[in-house]
Amino acid sequence: MSHRILLLGAPGAGKGTQSAKLAEEYGIDHVTTGDALRANKDMETEYGTPRSFMEAGDLVPDPVVNEIVKTALEDADGFVLDGYPRNLEQAEYLSQITDLDAVVLLDVDDEVLVDRLTGRRVCEECGANYHVDFQPPEEAGVCDECGGELVQREDDTEETARERLEVFEENTEPVIEHFREEGVLVEVDGEATPDEVFDRIRGVVEA
Repeated sequence: MSHRILLLGAPGAGKGTQSAKLAEEYGIDHVTTGDALRANKDMETEYGTPRSFMEAGDLVPDPVVNEIVKTALEDADGFVLDGYPRNLEQAEYLSQITDLDAVVLLDVDDEVLVDRLTGRRVCEECGANYHVDFQPPEEAGVCDECGGELVQREDDTEETARERLEVFEENTEPVIEHFREEGVLVEVDGEATPDEVFDRIRGVVEA
């Protein structure tokens, strides 16, 4: 059976990790807004192509993002959606175009999220991700994969992390309420190990 899963959660909640696990477990597509836009950046919509906005450095408007996501979902035999919808308009659109089997909100305390975000380190050479506490490299500051230097990205500083969480809460609270009112939202404690969190999500999906 193909599943249609929406994963919601703040930056640092573990959506990417859990989405990848779900995609592998159920043989479904991992659909992210960024990947869908890159894969369809020349798709013609009545508002223009995504490429025209991306190359100008502008945010891609909701109607264009909606069409791209709709195409990605129609092409998928089951999916886990991560990073969309980002606002109430997108949430209402999503409810119109597909019936979701599970809407899971990864619930993680803000202080835990800040620790997760500020502890992330990225290899300058190959882009591999590490975390100083949860996934440290064998040698501090050095990538296991290629020996490159590990750096903290600008958007992983504490000030930026807290700003990102504020923006998320402002934009996404109406999305959470939308699915709660529809009776499909299930909150999962996202503060355990990735495997424990995955088992909880799988319990929701298979319920």
